[in-house]
Amino acid sequence: MNKQWNRRLFLQGMGATASAIAFSACSQKRAPNNAAQPEATLAVEPIIKPESLEKPDLTIGFVPVNDCAPFAVAWEKGFFRKYGLNVTLSREASWANSRDGLIFGRLDASPVVSGAVTNAWLGAEGARHFPLCAAMTIHRHGNGLTMNRKLWEGGVRPWSTYEGNLEAFGQDLRAYWQKSPLNERVWAVVLSSSIYEYFVRYLIAAAGLNPIDELRLIITPPPQMVSNMRIGAMQAYMVAEPWNTRAISGNEGIGFTFVQGREIWRGHPDRLLAVRESFIKDYPKTYRSLVKAMIEACQYCSQPGNREEVAQIISQRSFTGANIKYTRPGITGNYNYGGFDNQSRIKNSLETTLFFDVPSHVSEVAHDHSTFLWQSQALWLMTQATRWGQIPEFPKNAEEIARQAWRTDLYREIAAEMGIDCPSDDFKVEPGAAFIDGKPFDPSDPSGYLNSFEIRANRPQTYWLG
Repeated sequence: MNKQWNRRLFLQGMGATASAIAFSACSQKRAPNNAAQPEATLAVEPIIKPESLEKPDLTIGFVPVNDCAPFAVAWEKGFFRKYGLNVTLSREASWANSRDGLIFGRLDASPVVSGAVTNAWLGAEGARHFPLCAAMTIHRHGNGLTMNRKLWEGGVRPWSTYEGNLEAFGQDLRAYWQKSPLNERVWAVVLSSSIYEYFVRYLIAAAGLNPIDELRLIITPPPQMVSNMRIGAMQAYMVAEPWNTRAISGNEGIGFTFVQGREIWRGHPDRLLAVRESFIKDYPKTYRSLVKAMIEACQYCSQPGNREEVAQIISQRSFTGANIKYTRPGITGNYNYGGFDNQSRIKNSLETTLFFDVPSHVSEVAHDHSTFLWQSQALWLMTQATRWGQIPEFPKNAEEIARQAWRTDLYREIAAEMGIDCPSDDFKVEPGAAFIDGKPFDPSDPSGYLNSFEIRANRPQTYWLG
């Protein structure tokens, strides 16, 4: 398949979801303002006076998926109020809305997909250059790749079944795709530059298939994923919870979770709290209050004893509006991969979503925690933007971009004011054991890492199905 045809199919897929996106945008709502908060929340005594801040009234975005949890908790439990902030939460229809709300000034802060910040600095995919900054990581993990019943019937099974054998998975997927027309090779992600897009491409390539030629990848907002799979508009999607759990047997019964993102890259960043660079410069005290409130909310979400309550909070109509049976597994860790053979595939692990505390086998670095910004991981994201042709080459000033875009320096200062120790370095080697293909990432040689992949954009290759 040539690149022109591949691009045309991608644009057709974008068009197919445009009406759904527009409809979803029309339903954008705001969470209740402080007047509707519980009395206990309003009783929280601010430790920072609002009048001491340059801009105490903020509009902050969130997308109705499980990773809105720290925003919901900061609002419900009074952490915003504690640090002198009067926050209006704006429910965003999609991750594009969340990002663009920042760029065009409608939002003061908002979560964005992890690649969006550096890609904005780089003008990836022809977009306008814009200085977005990551203040902290909202959470790690908390997502999955869901496949439909046709893939199951075609012989594909959850990743754990393959016991780490990528070749066997590749053979099963190739056998299914060999019998399938291109319109049955449609997978969806929430946004280009998301970790999900990179994971889908990374996984398919690691299994020996070329995702550029053999897969039609479309963009779909999270709330539209299940309905689009149900009507056959896509065969797989990668998204944050609760939209994976909602699809499995016992719930909607239309799919199964093939793999969690943490099984593709253990410890990966998922969402970042982003602001405009000008926000940091114009409102430095407000910025510090915002980051402190969000760190404290992430710490609250991280505690095992709080997780059931967190799942209840985000199930409210103001946040995800999802049934608690959908939100609970991704938060409490009682996670069911599903399937169509009546077998139980439940795994219990708080690593399903990491909000603050990080187990030592996920990171052995002293004082590491989930909200800390590793600039080396920003470099990894740039290698993937290069690998898949979103930027023409790996930036020569990549480390400078990482420093400007991922504000680890400010995070470290703010955390210290809260009595939180942080790693002393900004870069770390990601061990091979963390990745599904066993390939380590050394941030001192990102170009060597990038060139080690046989399958990538702009490299003459011949790959075939069958």
